[in-house]
Amino acid sequence: MTDEAMSRLRRRMIEDMTIRKLSPKTQQGYIRTIKNLAVFLGRSPDTASFEDIRCFRWCGATSRGGRATGSSSRTLRHPR
Repeated sequence: MTDEAMSRLRRRMIEDMTIRKLSPKTQQGYIRTIKNLAVFLGRSPDTASFEDIRCFRWCGATSRGGRATGSSSRTLRHPR
């Protein structure tokens, strides 16, 4: 992904994870989760409220035994 195409939120997240010396696999997992959150919300994750996050985590926990990652989380829909 080029610097131009990368959102400020993603760039900052990657910088923060690099500073904290998180492993590449951990970074990939975190980015995947935030990407799934964006799909779930249908908008940028930086606009998510506390209740949005709670719903995302609850829906993931009930649909996949405690995890909101992977292909099944892409099918979750935010209750509007």
